[in-house]
Amino acid sequence: MSERFAIAILAAGKGTRLKSARAKVLHQIGGKALLRHVIDTALQVALADDIYVIVGHQAAAVEAAVGETGVGFVLQAEQGGTGHAIQVLRDAWQSSGQQYSDLLVLSGDVPLLALSTLKELRDFHLRERAAMTILTALPEDPAGYGRILRVKPGSPEVAAIVEQKSLAPDQVQLREINSGIYAFQTQPLFAHLDEVTAANASGEYYLTDMAALLVRAGERVVALAAPRTEEVLGANTIAEMVQLDATLRADKAKALMAAGVTIFAPESCVIDAEVEVGADTILEPFVQLRGKTVVGSGCTIRSYSVVQNSKLADGVLIRNSCVLDGATVETGAQIGPFAHLRPDSHIGADARVGAFVETKAMTMAAGAKANHLSYLGDAEIGAGANIGAGTITSNYDGVEKHKTVIGAGVFVGSNSALVAPVTIGEGAYVAAGSVITEDVPADALGIGRARQVNKEGWAAKRGAKKKS
Repeated sequence: MSERFAIAILAAGKGTRLKSARAKVLHQIGGKALLRHVIDTALQVALADDIYVIVGHQAAAVEAAVGETGVGFVLQAEQGGTGHAIQVLRDAWQSSGQQYSDLLVLSGDVPLLALSTLKELRDFHLRERAAMTILTALPEDPAGYGRILRVKPGSPEVAAIVEQKSLAPDQVQLREINSGIYAFQTQPLFAHLDEVTAANASGEYYLTDMAALLVRAGERVVALAAPRTEEVLGANTIAEMVQLDATLRADKAKALMAAGVTIFAPESCVIDAEVEVGADTILEPFVQLRGKTVVGSGCTIRSYSVVQNSKLADGVLIRNSCVLDGATVETGAQIGPFAHLRPDSHIGADARVGAFVETKAMTMAAGAKANHLSYLGDAEIGAGANIGAGTITSNYDGVEKHKTVIGAGVFVGSNSALVAPVTIGEGAYVAAGSVITEDVPADALGIGRARQVNKEGWAAKRGAKKKS
């Protein structure tokens, strides 16, 4: 089917009503750009080589943002409307010799279109052998939208699309609206495309006009209603964008709960579209799971924690108010509260990273512990090691980063500074309050502090001096 069908995604507009310097299709909901949502859905029904994104406003930025998907791009240098966009696509195909029998036209700012709906639109179009198939919706309030005028109730055939301002008195009650998402046979589409005119208030060429043109030419135009109105909604304002985001996240939470995830106060949680969560995991209120985070089964993530682009294995406990970014946490490990795992932190099975501990570019092996108030960066910590409160790895000399290696079973006393590059051998001890600048051999005790000196009577003498 992907060999017969091409998909065009309209993404050239400015989105001036957003009042934003950023291209409309690059605004994000659910952690992804609007356009990326549409492309990801399209890629499930067509090959990347058969998907064409029509770009215009901030074309370079749009291409850079989604170029990794492998789709093609067609430049609409001057944005003359949706009809003009398809004219540009047609001309590009003619220049390159590309030929397709059918074309799906999607909007780059309509991100909630379900894969099942897109497939049904494609299949319905083929079954009906229609020149044009219109995806429609039935909102509670259709005001402002063009209405679908069917040949007769219950018929798939469309007589016309009637804009709001042109509705006759007996048509005002019509609820079925045009979504701006279509399927076409390319031969009749291209044969009549140049008949579209810009004789309207906006001075633009509208693809909507193709319905009437094709009907007049004796071609078959049909309509298919989407299961949910939300699937075909775009965003012309920031408020509408936020509403789309809320809809997507509510759907995501419902899907996770249906798969066995417990989410308390789901309306308070922020869960991005690509997040994966295993069954029997518990998410407390105000948890955020962002980016491509993967959470295993049987985990607990307590309130106010933010987990981004991280991977949690089964049975992990994330206590309150932790931040994880690009971290990996293995089975049974416990994190927090108030811990910060920065990129490339790898916490081993049953390890513990406790209150106000920060990690970065480090590996902590199974069963190791750093329970309080430590910074562990550019470090390798062996199995079963215990890192005392207030310990830091001094990894930066002002020019370069250096590594600290702490062997298995090491005990580091509180308030110690390990000045990298340095290695603490297996089973060694570091005395509390030490500054360690040289390697400590296995099973040795490293002490890096001045000997304590007590000066008898010093305080009393000082007090007497102050009084005088």
